Amino acid sequence: MENKKYVAYVGTYTHGNSKGIYVYDVDVENGLLTEREEVKVRNASHTAISKNGRFLYSIEDEGVAVFERDANGDLTRINSVNIDGMRGCFLATDVDGKYLYVAGYHDGKVTVVHTHKDGSLGSLMDGVYHTGLGSVAERNFRPHVNCVRPTPDNKYLCAVDNGIDQVKLYRINKRRHKLELVDILRCPRESGPRIIRFSADGRFAYILFELSNEIKVYSYDGTGNVPEFELVQTVSTLTKKDPDSIHNAASGLALAPDGKHLFCTTAGENTVSMYEIDVESGMLEKKFTLPVSGDYPKDLVIFPDNQHIAVANHASNSITTFRVDYEKNIIVMHGKPLKVETPNCIHIWPVPEIPENDQK
Repeated sequence: MENKKYVAYVGTYTHGNSKGIYVYDVDVENGLLTEREEVKVRNASHTAISKNGRFLYSIEDEGVAVFERDANGDLTRINSVNIDGMRGCFLATDVDGKYLYVAGYHDGKVTVVHTHKDGSLGSLMDGVYHTGLGSVAERNFRPHVNCVRPTPDNKYLCAVDNGIDQVKLYRINKRRHKLELVDILRCPRESGPRIIRFSADGRFAYILFELSNEIKVYSYDGTGNVPEFELVQTVSTLTKKDPDSIHNAASGLALAPDGKHLFCTTAGENTVSMYEIDVESGMLEKKFTLPVSGDYPKDLVIFPDNQHIAVANHASNSITTFRVDYEKNIIVMHGKPLKVETPNCIHIWPVPEIPENDQK
């Protein structure tokens, strides 16, 4: 990590004064973010990075936009594509870097966009609308795809549907460039699955449940004809277990770079929880649940040194940073809150390594 430069990108909603994506210089050693510039993107609710680190993808009202990242992490727009649907909410790239996957919360759609080697976005390869009925009236009884993520072996795509309490599992047919539904991971009614992440070694999946305020741990096996997910453990995200609590909503989920710690945020009680991962069993041991000094912690990121975290507080228009004390199992607020309007996602990535002959 020596001499490595990192940049943070914060995607925001732009119905107020915000213009789109905030770019921050990252002081890894001291756990600090310094705003550098703001890039215009209408409602940049989520971002993702290409496998070679050269390009940044962002949700926008019109569909998806892509930007070239220079050796300093600055962004230059390349192009954008319409996804033939309502605005997406989550982006993921596949392991090979050939496709960009888009989750559609508002219309329950999974979209596959072709990505070119020069960084530009190409045609829509596929678009699948989820069907089915949920059980919670506030979610209008209909599909809401909240997260898409390929399995680490790149065989399947997991589409987490918050509205119908399911994770639909698609096979990626790379000859036809289509998604083929192969199985459904059915979750408890009114649990509200929100985000899925995989362990560093790809053997376990962690699903965050927005309504039941839980993380469920599953073992994952992709060696057979269909993906196999087996429930291993369920842990609460709350300070105290309160099954009747309707004012809390688990919101963000992040795996630490060391692969040994999992963090999540919960809106309502406005806390962050840290869990230690047993690398053999994948099981979680909660170490703390503590306040984030902000309202509606929508997302969080762990610094590359594993020693600091930053939390994007959507409702209080702020980013709060903390130092993690692993011995005392506490977090200590680090620096003043940063002002940023309606932050929705936050990521930290190294700047790309650009060959000299490609530098302008």
